[in-house]
Amino acid sequence: MKTENLTTAKVGATEQITEDNIISLYMDYVLENGPHPQSVYKFCKDNGITEERFYQFFGSFEGVQKTIWKRFYDNAFEVINRTPEYESFNTREKLLTFYYTFFEILTANRSYVLINLSQGTAPLKNLEQLKGLRVRVKDYASELVREDNERSAKFTRKSETVFSEATWLQLMFLIRFWLKDDSARFESTDVAIEKSVNTVFDIFDTTPLDRVIDFGKFLWKERMS
Repeated sequence: MKTENLTTAKVGATEQITEDNIISLYMDYVLENGPHPQSVYKFCKDNGITEERFYQFFGSFEGVQKTIWKRFYDNAFEVINRTPEYESFNTREKLLTFYYTFFEILTANRSYVLINLSQGTAPLKNLEQLKGLRVRVKDYASELVREDNERSAKFTRKSETVFSEATWLQLMFLIRFWLKDDSARFESTDVAIEKSVNTVFDIFDTTPLDRVIDFGKFLWKERMS
């Protein structure tokens, strides 16, 4: 996987087709033709592979979409793990690093993301493809909280459940912001990332739990509006 666009050239022989190849072919199709090929049969025929080979890796196009989002996340951490100083960062710095890296990868694949998240008139249905990403992000946020709590006094420790859900809602808010961002190099998104992360950490550090939950509901409303 690369931090650039995830698409690649077509592969000829069926036996050479891998999961990565199918992802690349699917993304190429979406970029050239719009959401969803007409059928798995036609997609495979157009790309010189068998349906059997497709189903060895995915049960549907929805499965391909979900995997692509998980790959965006995994790709971000391939980059982060090559940054030696990351392990010395505090929780806030680690989350900022993840967001900046993740949005660099989204930007490299912006045309695909725009098409896939804007298809149809049912935004909640479009978010189905993010389920695998949600699991990964919440697990990551929980890991950050555990690290932070180990270094904190008992009365200042954060709830893993609340923090992980707030992080996921925050990411959804930032994706929505980025989708509408028309600033050069998406600089407004960088500012939104910094401000939102600082705000969330300040809230968790100084605010009672019920107000943290209210903030999460606010982010949810912003995401859906």
